[in-house]
Amino acid sequence: MADPAAAVTAGKILLEVVTPDHRLLSQEVDYVSAPGSEGDFGVLPGHCHFLTTLRIGELHYRIGEETHFMSILWGFADVTPKKVTVLAEIAEKAEDINVERAEEAVREAEQRLERGGLPSEVKEAEISLEKARLRQKIANRLKQV
Repeated sequence: MADPAAAVTAGKILLEVVTPDHRLLSQEVDYVSAPGSEGDFGVLPGHCHFLTTLRIGELHYRIGEETHFMSILWGFADVTPKKVTVLAEIAEKAEDINVERAEEAVREAEQRLERGGLPSEVKEAEISLEKARLRQKIANRLKQV
């Protein structure tokens, strides 16, 4: 079977985003920016090879003049000169996020954090709030474009 990255159009890079459930995206793009655990990083075609872990954050990619957004919740990114493979625990495209549910999740997480509790419960509430705010931010990106 041929390597899909070998057939990438010149000046493009293949972006694949995969979760444990399914392949969310397989698309030739011009640019990718992802939330690395050591900071955000950008990738253009011809980038050097590296492997990194991902944190909770925003992944965006550009196709021509259009920029697309998705939320990434932990994982790994494998970058080669022709391909970026993102293996994420959870990933969602902006257009798939329900804004009302995201806003409700922020309110619930804020309430849980205000209640406090054991250190493990507080940490869990902080992570829930971070995830909820990210989903809300990504969903609102569609309004800005």
